[in-house]
Amino acid sequence: MIVFDDASAPAEEILLEGRFLQAVRRGQWEYVRRKNTSGVVIVVALTPEDELILVEQFRPPVGARVIELPAGLAGDIAGHEHEALARAAARELEEETGYRAGRIEELTAGPVSAGLTSEVVTFFRAHDLTRIDDGGGDHTEDIEVHHVGRAVIAGWLAERQRSGVLVDPKVFAALYFLG
Repeated sequence: MIVFDDASAPAEEILLEGRFLQAVRRGQWEYVRRKNTSGVVIVVALTPEDELILVEQFRPPVGARVIELPAGLAGDIAGHEHEALARAAARELEEETGYRAGRIEELTAGPVSAGLTSEVVTFFRAHDLTRIDDGGGDHTEDIEVHHVGRAVIAGWLAERQRSGVLVDPKVFAALYFLG
């Protein structure tokens, strides 16, 4: 395991810088990191009808539609750079799905792909949901909201995969968190 502290860390070199990402080299490691964010949040939300709320959207990096949990960035809005992760989770849930949570509970945090990116995601569980609108994201997004019963979710996900839609493995982590 390589552990870098301030005294022993190799110099960092920015290889490429875009509007939202940087490609970085530190010693022999090359990786990607997000710019202008303070964290990434993922929301596990179950309706009162025992349905997991999922979102589906086209993702250009993989060239396909992807079934995902509601998620987003914290600290990426001008004037809200120090947004609390729980607040970002509640905001993203409302924006993407149209549900407001009465309570947000932090579940766990960890790396998404530790060999590729410095990104660490924090999972939250949304409780006491109230539907306030249809969701679908902001003006830059085309998000389809799905409500899938826990009793049928395995078959539903398998059918979506057979139809060519990718399923983010974090959806399966959500099922673990729901017990």
